Amino acid sequence: MQPNTLPYKALALQVSTESVNQFKNPADAKNKMMQSVQRIHSQVKASKAFIGQDLQLVVLPEYFLSGFPMGETTEEWQEKGCIHPADEIYGALKHLAEDCGIYLSGNVYELDDHFKHLYFQTSFIINPSGAIELRYRRLNSMYAATPHDVLDEYISVYGADSLFPVAKTPLGNLACLASEEILYPEIARCLALRGAEIFLHHTSEVGSLIATPKNIAKMARAIENMAYVISANSAGITGYSIPAASTDGHSQIVQYEGIKLCEAGFGESMVANATIHLAALREHRKRPGMSNYLSRQRFELFAPTYAQSVYPANTLNSKTPSRSHYIQQQQSVIAALQQKGIIE
Repeated sequence: MQPNTLPYKALALQVSTESVNQFKNPADAKNKMMQSVQRIHSQVKASKAFIGQDLQLVVLPEYFLSGFPMGETTEEWQEKGCIHPADEIYGALKHLAEDCGIYLSGNVYELDDHFKHLYFQTSFIINPSGAIELRYRRLNSMYAATPHDVLDEYISVYGADSLFPVAKTPLGNLACLASEEILYPEIARCLALRGAEIFLHHTSEVGSLIATPKNIAKMARAIENMAYVISANSAGITGYSIPAASTDGHSQIVQYEGIKLCEAGFGESMVANATIHLAALREHRKRPGMSNYLSRQRFELFAPTYAQSVYPANTLNSKTPSRSHYIQQQQSVIAALQQKGIIE
């Protein structure tokens, strides 16, 4: 697909998340999700009217429809907090993208007919025609299943390319990162080596007046991969006993040299919008010099070290996990790291 040679506007839309944990009836939870889609639809349309018709890419926060599981079992969250690819809620999101004439990217908890005992945290990209351009399942998570936990079966169903998908669009080569995955440089690097030029980062993170690990990592991932990072954070999460504004602020767009182009304050905001210069990024990547980090990589040096994985794959092939599974798994990995002498 031919790229759009003209600059365009992108927006990391900072919206509040209304969690569904309070609902006992799954139907009530789904109604709340649909209301959230309708509210965000109005906000996207108003943002485009204000920013300009060249707004072509909108990124939404992590789990913006549901919040996160807070004590629910896997089965309970499947019913309450997850949506199916054929769900009418996805239909409403597709309508949003089509109606507003944008590429829309967000993050949800998703069911999968091939893995009925699990759910995955999924980032998506919907194109202006209302079709899903990309579906990415989070690969590193503390308390949720990932494709790595059922790796062999996942690859047999979806293929190895599904682990690090990149969508080649007129807006550039788009890839998704979920939440704390911004802290793992290997994930962004694998996407960059598959051509990713713009990372869409869905997050729900600490809002602070001092530098945070994730905000530092956003600039680092942009610099080392010579890529844009568009990061959308929640404008607070309601429905928990946790103070609502604990996750708020700092939605931002970072340019491929690590320069922050815009950043939202606290509360719902469309302030984190900026112009994406795709042609300039591509010229930057072709320029010889010390700052062309992609061209200076020597991966043969690193491959033997990375081959010594300590976190095992396929631990959930036929097992519905409890929260304790993830803690026990991490404890065993820490013990293995000690045994190998990697940590003391």
